[in-house]
Amino acid sequence: MSQSETPFKGSIGTTYRDSQPWWPDEPSARKGAPNVVIIVLDDVGFSDLGCYGSEIATPGMDRLARGGVRYSNFHVTSMCSPTRAWLFTGRNAHAVGMCIIW
Repeated sequence: MSQSETPFKGSIGTTYRDSQPWWPDEPSARKGAPNVVIIVLDDVGFSDLGCYGSEIATPGMDRLARGGVRYSNFHVTSMCSPTRAWLFTGRNAHAVGMCIIW
């Protein structure tokens, strides 16, 4: 049974005082699962980080880049929300309800 199918074990009253909150157990990673960290920066150009050739010193980001994966062929929109939708779901932003409306 997935977390979304877990039956709610709290109670919902007329007001918050009459309600009983409940949270499912914290999910845990399987043994040996990799640690994944995704860093999304707004208003940063491709060459603003040292690991991509910037003249600006970014030692912390450079150290992370040396120990991980650097993406160099990711296409973005002029708005951050559709771009994040693409990155986090792997689907076109329109497919997950993130339409660009001007």
